[in-house]
Amino acid sequence: MVKILVTGTAGFIGSHLAKRLLGEKHEVIGIDNLNDYYDVGLKRDRLKVLLNNSLKNYEVNLADKEAVAEVFRQEKPDIVINLAAQAGVRYSLENPHVYIDSNINGFVNILEGCRHNDVKHLIYASSSSVYGANTLKPFSTSVNIDHPLSLYAATKKSNELMAHTYSHLFKIPTTGLRFFTVYGPWGRPDMALFKFTEAIVKEEAIDVYNHGKMMRDFTYVDDIVEAISRLVDLPAEPNPDWTGNWPDPSSSSAPYKIYNIGNNSPVKLMDFIEAIEEKLGKEAKKNYLGLQAGDVPETYADVDDLYKNINFKPATDIKTGVSHFADWYLKYYE
Repeated sequence: MVKILVTGTAGFIGSHLAKRLLGEKHEVIGIDNLNDYYDVGLKRDRLKVLLNNSLKNYEVNLADKEAVAEVFRQEKPDIVINLAAQAGVRYSLENPHVYIDSNINGFVNILEGCRHNDVKHLIYASSSSVYGANTLKPFSTSVNIDHPLSLYAATKKSNELMAHTYSHLFKIPTTGLRFFTVYGPWGRPDMALFKFTEAIVKEEAIDVYNHGKMMRDFTYVDDIVEAISRLVDLPAEPNPDWTGNWPDPSSSSAPYKIYNIGNNSPVKLMDFIEAIEEKLGKEAKKNYLGLQAGDVPETYADVDDLYKNINFKPATDIKTGVSHFADWYLKYYE
């Protein structure tokens, strides 16, 4: 049994992961500040399931340096999985300081906790949004990502740079995970699947950006959790072939590694909407709009490196994933 600290335990991915780790008989410690970015009731209901399964949770803001340090001092985790963050590309246009507080200041507090408490492995959430203006498909961890298109993306790239610094200076194995449009039961209300499902059920119009000419590498949440679970016991190691001229920025002479976790199969936005319509037996009323600031037209994950190292890559098809989400949504909001 390993003692694992998971941040963002009341969040979408964090709650699924914590449930999986508890089922594997790990000792799981949680941190979540239960902020009101979206429905706190949904967060509390996710957390309730975990607390009933012996999760010990701290209601702490990652930006609170002393509070985070105290959790580390008390719990002495073996492994840390940092999933807590201020999410959302569009929200970052309106509330930039929240992203700095949570994603930058909060992350350095996690890094310091790992540094001073002999943590054996730090896994942390990055995002496909870091690819920004990159147009080379599929998105590969072997390319540089120097042109983010939103502050959210910039904070996630910053996390990768900060992690590398701590891996280099303090030999902390760090593994960064670039998630590609995660969806599934208990999903976030600000994400497209939730918003579309809710609007179609209520017979309201949905906003379809870029006039529907979008593609996303939608990744089912159980596939994300499976990948993380396999990576827990695979701490990053220095790449013995790495030099200052090594062309792969996903590894290093430090114990540092970056992976994409995506379905490796982009879905057209209109096909995604059609899958929801078929499941619900209703046609959506569509409000076609232009491309929103900060959005990218297409995401597509190269996951060869992930598959090579853990013998797994996401493969849940969109109709199956959408069906599971809709079943959960209709039951939860019956």
